[in-house]
Amino acid sequence: MKLKTALISIFTGISLIAAILLFASIFKNNSRKMLDILITAVAILICVAFLMIIWVYSSILKPLEKLQEATRKIKEGNLDFTLDFEEHDEIGQLCMDFEEMRIRLKENEEEKLQTDKDNKELISNISHDLKTPITAIKGYVEGIMDGVASSPEKLDKYIRTIYNKANDMDRLIDELTFYTKIDTNKIPYNYQEVNIMDFFQDCASQVGLDMEAAGIGFVFESGIKKDTVVVADVEQMKRVVNNIIGNSVKYLDKSNGMISIKLADDGDFVKIDITDNGRGIAQSDLPYIFDRFYRGDYSRNSSTGGSGIGLSIVKKIVEAHGGFIRAESSVGRGTDIIILLRKYHESKKKNQGML
Repeated sequence: MKLKTALISIFTGISLIAAILLFASIFKNNSRKMLDILITAVAILICVAFLMIIWVYSSILKPLEKLQEATRKIKEGNLDFTLDFEEHDEIGQLCMDFEEMRIRLKENEEEKLQTDKDNKELISNISHDLKTPITAIKGYVEGIMDGVASSPEKLDKYIRTIYNKANDMDRLIDELTFYTKIDTNKIPYNYQEVNIMDFFQDCASQVGLDMEAAGIGFVFESGIKKDTVVVADVEQMKRVVNNIIGNSVKYLDKSNGMISIKLADDGDFVKIDITDNGRGIAQSDLPYIFDRFYRGDYSRNSSTGGSGIGLSIVKKIVEAHGGFIRAESSVGRGTDIIILLRKYHESKKKNQGML
């Protein structure tokens, strides 16, 4: 408003000066021709001044008023608006920069709100998942103290149950600690060239022994070249395999349970299929199984348990390796977790070294 007042004052001043000059000339020189020239000059001067004021207002004052209004809205915490501008000069560039700043502020605000929501959900889930085994432990301890475990066999059963529940809590805390680190990018990855065939043969040997002990069938197949190499962190990739296998074992519901690991070439990638013939996952749940703390209805019971973060950890590790992961499943027939890891080509490294 101050600038607008100043422009009006300038226009009025110019008009007054022109009028004074006109009247002074009239009194000094009564020539009709001179009078016409002065009147024309004054008229042109007034028109030019008027047009300049209009240009200054439309090119400078109006955009500045928009910026002032936008600044006021941001000061009040309102980021739900758009700063429109048509100019492409310096003022227009300033408006464009201001609009980009508003968009970034809004994105940061939305990200902060989502982070706060996720943290509240994290605390809620941690409280729930820790409370369940603690409540069970308290119940069994009270049973022992009250003499409910009257026989050595019953006492041994209670103690073993307490021990198992304590182990569940320990695993949950380990998973939560690891997830917190990986979610904040605080996990140092030790990437190295890894022969993917040798890696999975070692994994298959260990998994095969575990499955044999659990009475579960296991198959390992490879359709890739023996010298296929990927760049990976061996320990973290072992965590990926163990989490997926553990999840498969947890939800096997058949007496002839079967788990398989298959390797195949897929262009520039190695395709890893980890398949089971368990109860499967409902199509409505499938898009969310890699989300933090997401659990289908069938996993929300004491027999299967689960923190709901095992597969989310898997997804973060695979993506940190530049890979991709997805799941295919059918209820009653089983689940297939598919991982794609990019192959490492020695020729690329040599070419980069020559550049």
